[in-house]
Amino acid sequence: MRIFAEIYYPVENKAVLAGASGLIGSKLLDVLLQEDYYDEVIALVRHELPLSHLKLVQINVNFEDLEKHAPAITGHVVFCCLGSTRKKTPNLADYRKVDHDYPLQLAQIASKNRVQQYHLVSALGANAGSANFYTKMKGETEEDIMKAGLPALHIYRPALLTGDRKETRTGERIFTLAMKVIDPLLIGPLKKYQSIPAATVARAMFNQSMKQPEGVFIYSSDQIKNLS
Repeated sequence: MRIFAEIYYPVENKAVLAGASGLIGSKLLDVLLQEDYYDEVIALVRHELPLSHLKLVQINVNFEDLEKHAPAITGHVVFCCLGSTRKKTPNLADYRKVDHDYPLQLAQIASKNRVQQYHLVSALGANAGSANFYTKMKGETEEDIMKAGLPALHIYRPALLTGDRKETRTGERIFTLAMKVIDPLLIGPLKKYQSIPAATVARAMFNQSMKQPEGVFIYSSDQIKNLS
């Protein structure tokens, strides 16, 4: 692992990743380090990851003071895999900070620094007009980031994520087992409700980052599978 110094030297083919310790973020970090496409990978982390790689730079970040690290948020693409849960963040104001405020500020800094692409992990059912706190927050996050003026914004709306988590979620584990039976029954327009591996989302994000279209792109869970 390289420690970031006070002077930031720009690398053109550089990726910035926020949320590298999460389910999707950790899978995406693996892909970014294994593939040759990016020369440098900046991981914005709250706590240092037990990982070392020649092209990995870890920056310990207090997301309450994200602007302090703006000089490092440059390059070709920013991947945002930030997110929490009600169990980990029961205070709704704090929950909104992690899932809305931090991703939005990251997008605004990326836009200011002329980053070409921003990839956001959102959620199935994201809708700013929803009565549900979670889906409403996700929808508002999407809409607010759309206003940041990024050349290309890619939004991923996965259904139930599967994969190895660091924490145990009993209810989700039971639901995941149930989805193994239910998934084959979800066909046609219902395919977007099928569960999806976190590694599949990560691979789709990487694949789309190698393309150059401009605009806003929103991918449902079934579309994400086709992109991976």
